[in-house]
Amino acid sequence: MGKVTVGQENSDLINIHYEDHGSGRPVVLIHGYPLDGQSWEKQERVLLQAGYRVITYDRRGFGKSSHPTTGYDYNTLADDLKALLDHLDLREVDLVGFSMGTGEITRYLGRHGSERVRKAVLMGAIPPFLLQTADNPDGVDGKVFDAIKESIVHDRPAYLKEFLDNFYNVDVYRGTRISDAAWQNSFVVATLASPYAEYACVDAWLTDFRADLPHFDMPTLLIHGEADRILPYPNTAARLPGLIRDLTFVTIEDGPHNVAWTHPEEVNRALLDFLAR
Repeated sequence: MGKVTVGQENSDLINIHYEDHGSGRPVVLIHGYPLDGQSWEKQERVLLQAGYRVITYDRRGFGKSSHPTTGYDYNTLADDLKALLDHLDLREVDLVGFSMGTGEITRYLGRHGSERVRKAVLMGAIPPFLLQTADNPDGVDGKVFDAIKESIVHDRPAYLKEFLDNFYNVDVYRGTRISDAAWQNSFVVATLASPYAEYACVDAWLTDFRADLPHFDMPTLLIHGEADRILPYPNTAARLPGLIRDLTFVTIEDGPHNVAWTHPEEVNRALLDFLAR
């Protein structure tokens, strides 16, 4: 357990909480919204068993990291990742991001380059550009995100319940791939996150990553659930082949957004095979 200071808001330091376990080649796991670093438990265990050094951290506003009211743009979030890599002096690192975490990796590469990075893994990807615009007709209508922000302001816990139901496709997988207890755990983690962060992060989802994608100059693995309701497959993952040069693409048939939890056997097999090459 450790922390790295990445800034200051008024009288308080802004600290990023991280955990650093194992030995061997380092793998950094970057969690999705609205969870924290512990959400990687089904991947951390197998990576440690395979001989990797595994680093998880909590995004600012989430988990045990500071909860400031600044910095929920991808430039700052990527700088937080850089601060962690620099603090631990990680080299030849494999970066693994889920959901919002895929944005940190993409903007980090575009902003800071790939000198420290060996491989990248994008799971439930947010790039290339989620917002529908005149030059991005395959994006999602901006009214969807306006409604999300309104829902968070009106009743954040109710919004988080609906979000997590779609995060796991509970109507399909309840009692088989997602238990009530596991769902409740995610709900508790989500409600304990910063209300400000959960609202502000919605704007970050609309970041245009298209200019960052050419900076993927390392082997990259993309894993995405075919039935993803949070970051729909046609608007995100299906558009990345051809935009990332050395891309291995694994589609989880009927998989929801958080396939790392619901389909760990398929995800872990693909992850370990890719990292071992």
